[in-house]
Amino acid sequence: MRRTETVHTSHQSLEIWKSDLATEFRVAGATHASYHKRRFLTGLAWDMIAASSLLGKHDPPRSVLMLGLAGGTTFRILRHLLPDCHLTAIDIDTEIVGLARRHMDLDALGIEIILGDAYAWLAENRRTFDVVIDDIYLAGKTDVFRPQAWDAALLENLRRAVAPGGVLAVNLVTGAGHRTMQSHTRRVLSGNFPVVRTIKSAEAMNEVLVAGDFVAPQSRLRPYREHFADWRDCAYWDRLTVRAL
Repeated sequence: MRRTETVHTSHQSLEIWKSDLATEFRVAGATHASYHKRRFLTGLAWDMIAASSLLGKHDPPRSVLMLGLAGGTTFRILRHLLPDCHLTAIDIDTEIVGLARRHMDLDALGIEIILGDAYAWLAENRRTFDVVIDDIYLAGKTDVFRPQAWDAALLENLRRAVAPGGVLAVNLVTGAGHRTMQSHTRRVLSGNFPVVRTIKSAEAMNEVLVAGDFVAPQSRLRPYREHFADWRDCAYWDRLTVRAL
């Protein structure tokens, strides 16, 4: 891949890297969004986030809300797996959404896109979804960070958006500098939901926590493997692990 452009949005600076088949948005040295013309999975956080959407009581889910869209990598996987699901995303960075439309064929996914502050929108929201995904990270100079720690008000807003039988999924960056937020979020979810599972992949420096009254085990993911034709997609799907927290 080669770098074709550097873009400074109102919220982050990103580099656009391209090959004949793939495009990546890179922020603070890390891949922030990924698009491939022939494949869907990456071995990274988006695979785990997509898998989290399949673990609720409703199989398949009828609606998914994602806080933090970026280039739409997760929703590209979900649209492939769930062609009839209503996908809704909120993102504060209008410019990166525009770049995804231009470079990552975002409009082909049929997403309901809301531009604005996701947490502010959530505080006023009265809609419910089978899956609610919190993937909000902002870009600092050398790393990403969460704009807000989990408190009672935020948790209540998130829970209110989850339909009966649905799940709340949270993407967490792991490693140095992120352990405090990771540990705090684990405690909050474990203290407020009957079931919490963690999804991991060997290549990713993330874990995705999935919480609800019911969260399916890893066996729920197996039938979805048949949706992938490319052997690399199948290999990445097989590396996902789902365990009780």
